[in-house]
Amino acid sequence: MDYTPQVKNRMKRIEGQVRGILKMMEDEKDCKEVITQMSAVRTAIDRTMGLVVSSNLVNCVIDAEANGVEDPQKYVEDAVELLVKSR
Repeated sequence: MDYTPQVKNRMKRIEGQVRGILKMMEDEKDCKEVITQMSAVRTAIDRTMGLVVSSNLVNCVIDAEANGVEDPQKYVEDAVELLVKSR
């Protein structure tokens, strides 16, 4: 699968957020502030995962249609399962 520049940029931004959290910990910032930032990272990861799964699903359905698969329902089920397992 090709990962778009958009997805890669999201991951770079998340990486920066994690580095920021580590810095906050080293600076002994308030627990509430650290947890708030950790929650933001988790949300960013969840949204990025959804984007990757949906992009992959689109590619799988297009490939299935090109290869003569009449019912791409299995791909949809696999994508939903991936998202459910991630939570």
